[in-house]
Amino acid sequence: MQTARAVRSQLAAVADPARAKSSAGFFKTGAGQYGEGDVFIGVTVPQQRIVAREFRDLPLAEIERLLASKIHEERLTALIILVDSYERGNDDTQAAIYAFYLDHLSQVNNWDLVDSSAAQIVGTHLLDRKRNALRNLARSKSMWERRVAMVATYAFIRRGEHEDAFAIAELLLTDEHDLIHKATGWMLREVGKRASETELRRFLTEHAAHMPRTALRYAIERLPPTERKSWLGAATPTQARKR
Repeated sequence: MQTARAVRSQLAAVADPARAKSSAGFFKTGAGQYGEGDVFIGVTVPQQRIVAREFRDLPLAEIERLLASKIHEERLTALIILVDSYERGNDDTQAAIYAFYLDHLSQVNNWDLVDSSAAQIVGTHLLDRKRNALRNLARSKSMWERRVAMVATYAFIRRGEHEDAFAIAELLLTDEHDLIHKATGWMLREVGKRASETELRRFLTEHAAHMPRTALRYAIERLPPTERKSWLGAATPTQARKR
C-alpha cells in the first residue's frame, strides 16, 4: 500500500534548502504574516507533481496524514493527489473527496493550496448542485475559507456562468485582507474573459467606486487602457488612499 511516509521520503530526496529559504520569504511565513509558521523544504511544484503521479492511488487516510504536516510541500502534494483522485473518481468517490476536503480546510492554509484545489474540487462538485456552501465559506472567519469560496466559482465561470461569482464577490468586497481582494478581482476578471464582459461592466458600474483598489485593478486588467483609467478614476477618495 502507498503511504504518506513514502511520499515524504520522495519529497525530502529532492528538497533544496536554498529554494526553501526563498519560498519561505515569498509565501510570507514571518511573524504576523499570513503564512506564519508554514515550513518549506524547497521542492518545486513540477517535482511535486511527479511525486503525486507516482502516488496517485494514495488512500484518503494517508492523504490526511500529509495534510496534517507542517511542511508546505507535503500539504500541496496531498492536494494534487486529491484533485487527481477526484477527477478520476466515480460519483461516490467524488462525494467522499468533497466532504473530506471541506473537513480538512484548516490545512488548506496558503493561497497556492487554495488555488490548486478549490475550483477543482469544491467548484466542480457544485456545478450541478446547490451552492449554499459557498455563502457559508464566504462568511467564515478563516481568510482561507473565504478565498476557497471565491476561487471555487472559477469552475462556474469556465462554464459561462457568472451569478455566483458576483454574489460571492459582493460578500467579500468589504473584506480587509489583500489576498481576498486579489482573489475577488481575479475571478471578476475571469468573468469578463470567459463569461460576459457586459455583465462585468454592469457589476463594476454598481461597485467600482467602493471596491478595494487591488480588487478593482485585477478585475479590469483585460479591459482597454482608456477604460481602465476611467474605472480607476471612479474610486472614492478613501479607496484611492488604499493603494
